[in-house]
Amino acid sequence: MKQKRPHQEIIGSPMLQLRPGCECCDKDLPPEAVDAMICTFECTFCANCVETKLLGVCPNCGGDLTRRPIRPPWKLASHPASTTRVHTEHCDSSHAAGRGLGSSAPAST
Repeated sequence: MKQKRPHQEIIGSPMLQLRPGCECCDKDLPPEAVDAMICTFECTFCANCVETKLLGVCPNCGGDLTRRPIRPPWKLASHPASTTRVHTEHCDSSHAAGRGLGSSAPAST
């Protein structure tokens, strides 16, 4: 019996959305962007906003932000990047206080 290669088992599984822009500043983040950062829920931000505004913490879920992988160009035809832009209204470091980061002052409402 022929055994499947590991990558064959994930074909047809959900792929990363590869959202097209930063949720803070709306900077374009095409699929090949090396400065795109995501959390485990795929909230997407540029590296500049992650470093200067978010302090490495997702303002939506409180999780870590890490570099988004780059989808090989030959896979984009069959698995295209999303064209839906998302905007996060609370894009600052006040969310980080709950994780022991940033200001200890409560966020204004």
